[in-house]
Amino acid sequence: MSDLNKVKELRKATGAGFKDCNNALKEADGNLDKAIEILRVKGISKASKKMSRSANEGVIVFSENKKNFSLIEINCETDFVAKNDDFIKFAKELSDINVLVESNLDKLKNQKMNNGISVEENLLNLISKIGEKITIGRLKTISNENVKNFKYLHTVVKDNLAKLGVLLSIETSSDDSKIYEFGKQLCMHIAALNPLSLKEQDLDIDTVNNEKMLVDEELKNSGKPKDIIEKIAEGKIKKFKQDNCLLSQDWVLDPKKKVQDVINELKVDNFNIKSFYRIKIGE
Repeated sequence: MSDLNKVKELRKATGAGFKDCNNALKEADGNLDKAIEILRVKGISKASKKMSRSANEGVIVFSENKKNFSLIEINCETDFVAKNDDFIKFAKELSDINVLVESNLDKLKNQKMNNGISVEENLLNLISKIGEKITIGRLKTISNENVKNFKYLHTVVKDNLAKLGVLLSIETSSDDSKIYEFGKQLCMHIAALNPLSLKEQDLDIDTVNNEKMLVDEELKNSGKPKDIIEKIAEGKIKKFKQDNCLLSQDWVLDPKKKVQDVINELKVDNFNIKSFYRIKIGE
């Protein structure tokens, strides 16, 4: 087996970085079993063992450049680590790289960080140093081209790090100040009410079918006639769609209005919500 293949095998077995594996093999005179023991003694192979644990804490990080807005989720096991200086430094740099690679996870993992080591190896080294499972979670980039983009961060940890993040992209030819005010407010609305889609026809069919199944299960033992049950079920599904589609949701700042009503009141030509994206730690 070549030295390079031995390094690959050792990395696979321990989860340690390339440099650590290479050094361990040299120290072990090429013996894989001995190299594994060396890494275990040094605590470097801890990373692989920790990856089986759950990581429901962490941060959402926002970055932007002239071309894009982006959000990235970095998870860990405890809120204590989410506030750790090394973790925050890694999360910030990772987010700056993410906006450049436009949320391409494969490209992101292979990018070199400021220390000259890849994201993937830095991640393994951070896991070994901190002692918790750390993972790259959801990520999203939206283009700034021919749109007005907005962002909202809730429960801010530090700078552009938070527990919840929203991206919103609006297409309009208007540059009226009320567009910018509405964009900020709509981001907060999305953060609070978590719409699943823009319109009813955009709802995921599996999500709707699952809701129908739950409603049917709820009503089957009600003792009501079949035609009444069907009408009740139809009403519940209609309400589910209204509550989970952005345009038909009650406006968070005035629940007597729908989001679509507020858009109509703006009286702006060529107005279109192109996309939105919401990430919350733990969801």
